Amino acid sequence: MPIDLAAVNWLYVIVLAILVFVSTLVGNLLSFHHRMMAALLSAIVFAGLFVFWTYYPHNLPLPTTLTVQKAPVAPIAPPPVAAPEKPRNPVTEIPTPAR
Repeated sequence: MPIDLAAVNWLYVIVLAILVFVSTLVGNLLSFHHRMMAALLSAIVFAGLFVFWTYYPHNLPLPTTLTVQKAPVAPIAPPPVAAPEKPRNPVTEIPTPAR
């Protein structure tokens, strides 16, 4: 499936669906069941509710974007390079066989 359902912000989707439902109810009530007028009023009411929800500074911890904001990741520094370790064997020369 091309959509990762685990990455979807479901609270945001539910809130937008509720806003659409409310705006559609208001549009139908105001237009007396004229379909085109109801669609136009629903779009206007939804746009107003969406702008209010997203941009009004109500200081509540509500989802306001489609993407999840992640904390910045600090780059990992490479480990410090240590001096090469001296061999434990005190012999530093390799003996060659006699001919």
